[in-house]
Amino acid sequence: MRAVDLIRKKRDGLELSNEEIGFLVKGYSEGDIPDYQMSAWAMAVYYQGMSARETADLTLHMAASGDMVDLSSIHGIKVDKHSTGGVGDKATIVLGPLVAAAGVPVAKMSGRGLGHTGGTIDKLEAISGFSVELGKEQFFNQVNDIGLAVVGQSGNMTPADKKLYGLRDVTATVDSIPLIASSVMSKKIAAGADAIVLDVKTGSGAFMKTLDDSIRLASAMVDIGTQVGRSTVAVISDMDQPLGHAIGNALEIKEAVATLRGEGPSDLQEVCLILASHMLVLGGKAESETEARMILKEKLESGAALDKLMAMVAAQGGDIAQIKDLALLPQAEILVEVKSVSSGYIESIQAEEIGIAAMILGAGRENKNSVIDLAAGVDLRKKIGDSVTIGETLAVLHLNKEHESGQEEAVNRVREAYGISSEKVQRRPLVFALVTPEGIKRF
Repeated sequence: MRAVDLIRKKRDGLELSNEEIGFLVKGYSEGDIPDYQMSAWAMAVYYQGMSARETADLTLHMAASGDMVDLSSIHGIKVDKHSTGGVGDKATIVLGPLVAAAGVPVAKMSGRGLGHTGGTIDKLEAISGFSVELGKEQFFNQVNDIGLAVVGQSGNMTPADKKLYGLRDVTATVDSIPLIASSVMSKKIAAGADAIVLDVKTGSGAFMKTLDDSIRLASAMVDIGTQVGRSTVAVISDMDQPLGHAIGNALEIKEAVATLRGEGPSDLQEVCLILASHMLVLGGKAESETEARMILKEKLESGAALDKLMAMVAAQGGDIAQIKDLALLPQAEILVEVKSVSSGYIESIQAEEIGIAAMILGAGRENKNSVIDLAAGVDLRKKIGDSVTIGETLAVLHLNKEHESGQEEAVNRVREAYGISSEKVQRRPLVFALVTPEGIKRF
């Protein structure tokens, strides 16, 4: 078997066998197939695509290239949740405790942020002492004891995907739906979940900017999950504006805790209830989304979900005093109000620009070596559909002195991210579609 023959085969639009895909993944991982041949194959896939079977085979071979987590020692059906990334997306910190309180174990491996999207692990590290590194036995025991653990991803998980993604990033082949889908799902399969709920973001702050592209990606990932025997559903949710009001690590922890107290923004609570409802159904704790929602609302109102968060924070070495008193979390030295220069109604918010502004203030990473300022970020005071007058505050920037040089740029980016109309504007839907093995349901 030769790589050049498989490149030609895919270039000509033919399907590769499972063995041929395995040969490519193994050869590239071990250094036997050079970058120039793998990049040629990735470009052929970019133009010719892959069948659902090919994409599933690629996913499994990438998952098997490194550590595969066996969660069988954890009791119950393990349901994982994955977001394709966005701005202000702190949903895991809300729905993890919420789902665990309802009896579905959450054994979550999360990543760090890069660029304008934030990472769950970075956010949790805003809590003093919180450890995202647990040994395997400690991880399993914690989930069995309290139903919830969130840790960083293993350093040797899906090494083939890491290597291939790095190549795609410099060869203009990142935005290939089969390659994106297999990259995401290989990590989910390697993480060992029995079922997967996908939160596929769409809009200006998402990787997929259009609804049609988001549905295509969601369908590809649901197909993979189905092909490899994992119950999988995907929710297409809005990222044409940030989720909630807070963007930045400690700020998002505060907002997540407020939501678990029943005091958070309505959009964040609603998205979390929708995703968590699907997790309960797949986890066998509810027969329908309606029944699941009733269970989840009771866990919010009773404080059981907040108690789960505090139990997880305590178990992973975090300071629960900061959960009880949010003023103890990292606080920025400087607050800067961004004022509106016109009156009307908020018509649009370029979420990616808000994310970049937060990054400039220190809340995110420009590269893998960047050091995050846990207190920095942006607090939005106006969302789409809200009215605004000249001089009214659109957002508040949180920054420390070491990032003062970026203040002017951040202010300009936030102000320019807001589109203001003289006409009244309808609020955007939070969810646009549901993708299941049975098909696509648009809302």
